[in-house]
Amino acid sequence: MSLSADVMTKMKEAMKAKDQNALTSLRAIKSALLLAQTETGSKEEISEEQELKMLQKLVKQRKDSAAIYLEQGREDLAAPELEQAKVIESFLPEQMSEEEVAKVVEDIIAKTGASSMADMGKVMGMASGQLSGKADGKTISTIVKSKLA
Repeated sequence: MSLSADVMTKMKEAMKAKDQNALTSLRAIKSALLLAQTETGSKEEISEEQELKMLQKLVKQRKDSAAIYLEQGREDLAAPELEQAKVIESFLPEQMSEEEVAKVVEDIIAKTGASSMADMGKVMGMASGQLSGKADGKTISTIVKSKLA
């Protein structure tokens, strides 16, 4: 089932359950999908890779917003953002643990012969491509920095 069809099914369920938080999250996904489709100027479906990037971006936006709200002591605003992030994450493949990401990064460093921070771009490029959709960029970056430092 395509992402848009899956989102529509979940939207119907959320409407019947009167779950406003899930409904808001699902509408955000639907809106992002429509924007991505109209961006190219055609009615073609967007690729699965583009869908994953879009979903990751939506999750990151929600988590960043929640972090800002928590810094300002606004737990009442942070909670819905985190709940929406959970709903959106349910459409993403299972994320890898930091240990698994670290193993992949170590393998890439061994393959490329990277030894210093000057090689970070090369390692990040390969790691981001290999771990696309399985880990977020911030986690990958942190691990690469620690391994090359």
